[in-house]
Amino acid sequence: MRLILLTSLASTLVSGLLFAAPNDPVKLDSGQVSGIPGAAPEMRIYKGIPFAAPPVGDLRWRAPKPVAHWDGVRAADKFSPICMQNGGGGQKTSEDCLYLNVWTSAKSGEKRPVMLWIYGGGYNTGSGSQDMYDGEALAHKGAVVITINYRLGVFGFFSLPELTREADRRGAGNFGMLDSIAALQWVQKNIAAFGGDPKRVTIFGESAGAGMVANLMASPLAKGLFHRAIGESSSWTTAQIGRLETLAEAEEAGTKFADKLGAKSLAELRAKPAADVLKAGRGQGPIVDGWSIPQDPGLTFAQGKQIDVPVLVGSNRDESFAQQPATATDFAERIRNRYGSLADTFLKVYPATSDDQAKDSAFFSGRNEMAWVMRNWARMESKTGKSKSYVYFFTHQPPVQPNAKGNFAPTKHGSATHVSEIPYVFETMRPGRAWTDADRQLADEMGSYWVNFATTGDPNGKGLPKWAPFDDAKNPGALLLDDKIEMGPVLDQSQIALFQAYYDGLLEK
Repeated sequence: MRLILLTSLASTLVSGLLFAAPNDPVKLDSGQVSGIPGAAPEMRIYKGIPFAAPPVGDLRWRAPKPVAHWDGVRAADKFSPICMQNGGGGQKTSEDCLYLNVWTSAKSGEKRPVMLWIYGGGYNTGSGSQDMYDGEALAHKGAVVITINYRLGVFGFFSLPELTREADRRGAGNFGMLDSIAALQWVQKNIAAFGGDPKRVTIFGESAGAGMVANLMASPLAKGLFHRAIGESSSWTTAQIGRLETLAEAEEAGTKFADKLGAKSLAELRAKPAADVLKAGRGQGPIVDGWSIPQDPGLTFAQGKQIDVPVLVGSNRDESFAQQPATATDFAERIRNRYGSLADTFLKVYPATSDDQAKDSAFFSGRNEMAWVMRNWARMESKTGKSKSYVYFFTHQPPVQPNAKGNFAPTKHGSATHVSEIPYVFETMRPGRAWTDADRQLADEMGSYWVNFATTGDPNGKGLPKWAPFDDAKNPGALLLDDKIEMGPVLDQSQIALFQAYYDGLLEK
């Protein structure tokens, strides 16, 4: 009888510490939820917790609204539908998609660092429930891990003059970004119930998710909601140097979109079935709306007006978004159209005297432009802010992923392509690839760096190779993440000077 009573207690004793059981109710501002167990006895997982009202019907293309309160205990035991997108990997899609997921092994009363993941996918695809974003390993290292959904494509990033008037310019066009802010507000209100510290929140993301992280650093609406930032393989625009689209430009595109759908008003657009809206076209991504993003983030950082927090940023050795030219002539023409007076300098750094050389130069210039964008993020924070910056360069060659396509497929230069660092950060090395002990060791080290950074703002820790903070004059390199982890150079001075001159010219326009 005593054994039965002990095993039926609503908590579990592990190594002398008291952990809540997964089915213990957790009280939120909107109601109670119960979770499910993880692989470890102390691990608790909560899937599909709503953080905003469903943005459907008249709430389509509006800022997220609060969740309605529910009675009783809501079972947070399965992922929600993912936001509207093409494909989706077989997962159910829906406009009703503003949910988040939590992994924690914190015991009662703890205040662990919080890591909120923002997924990539070009602002048109992705979700917080993808297998490679499983938060259990990072939670086992001591963080409370959250993944979120945010509205995508034309549902998340859409502008129209009538919509701007309705919103009084407040977030008109950046609904997906406002979703991420709503999730961060949810964290401030509720994460203590999961053993998280609302004063130690790290936002981290990859590709478009990293762009969202950078844009959040430039948004006054996000001030006080996070305290560290990690960006992987992107920045405030895309993988390329550029500026965000303006509200006027986005409104023009939105008007054409409405015409394509045959809608004469915003009300007619909201009445269209979601499938028809999705079929009509893609969203434009975040824009300078004058409110959630007051001005181009590059200007915000240059003026020292960004949210000043420690940053950890980097990219991968074999990722390049440069279009492969058919011939050397095609490549040179493209460069002259984009770089103008800097084209001759560009072609000296990345020559194109033959078709094959042009193809290599296109790849390496795209790869290095990505690396420069991430370096510039760190440089601008360390120059105009008071916080430290840390830069990495993922050079390890992962085992080839079967059926990988496009920017994810191995190149002739190597397999450290786009997203290849993610299974190492999350330690989600799923079956199907020939993972080695070296892969697993690097994953353990990278996960530790990331959690250390979330904990203190400094990635360094016991047993890890020293990661020196970025310094444009004294330490302009990066931590090279490979079988041997060490500090080293990424770009030479001619490459840095070329991209810097092009970037400075854009900021002056």
